[in-house]
Amino acid sequence: MSAFDYGDLVLLIDSKDRRYLITLSPGEEFHTHSGYLSHSDLVELNDGGYVKLSSGKTYLAVRPTMSDVILKMPRGAQIIYPKDIGHILLAADIYPGVKVLESGVGSGALSIAMLRAGAEITGYELREDFANRAEKNVVNFFGDEMLTRYKVTIKDIYDGISDQGFERVVLDLPEPWKVVPHLDSSLIPGGIIVAYTPSITQATKFRESLKSSEFVMQETFEVSRRGWHIEGLAVRPEHRMVGHTGFITQARYIKEA
Repeated sequence: MSAFDYGDLVLLIDSKDRRYLITLSPGEEFHTHSGYLSHSDLVELNDGGYVKLSSGKTYLAVRPTMSDVILKMPRGAQIIYPKDIGHILLAADIYPGVKVLESGVGSGALSIAMLRAGAEITGYELREDFANRAEKNVVNFFGDEMLTRYKVTIKDIYDGISDQGFERVVLDLPEPWKVVPHLDSSLIPGGIIVAYTPSITQATKFRESLKSSEFVMQETFEVSRRGWHIEGLAVRPEHRMVGHTGFITQARYIKEA
């Protein structure tokens, strides 16, 4: 087990499984309905240890997983949920050193996942406040050194792509079909494009834009997640499930000679 220190992310969990994400900072305090504690109370506490608030209630303190951080981090835009992010990483075949163009970076949830998988990301984002939020979330999770592999430009990708040599293009945009005409000079032959769209009409229009001999291995799918309640002999599906959140469309770019 490793002890916490200032600058670390810590996930605090109460007896009802309510979760709170904090970054340890000197002189800061964490406040909730159950009372408060000083961040210094967590410094040198081991991962998986328990800490008492001013009220006497006990919270579990653990290092957050990437999924925990994505669900709890500050956001300026709606995030892509972990159940979809995992499948996007597989659909885009993200691996260490792969050069990715990501557009529609939002709050940086997908960026964090791709960076952790080893990608080198160039981001195009239309809104400066979203770009700043994404960079802050990336730095908060990894540290400043990750900015060597993560560069976000304020740019409308619908107007064109000024960079070249990308092996993957990952889009979280309302109209991803507008990007397809710009791929010829930016996505290398054999490269993969993946688009995440909330509605099937968007996914359909994107697929229509890929109808040429240059785009093969096309697939569109969605991901549902259903939890199970298990308590002794009482075993049943959870009453609530995370159903539709978006459609994932993937295709491979094969440029004709």
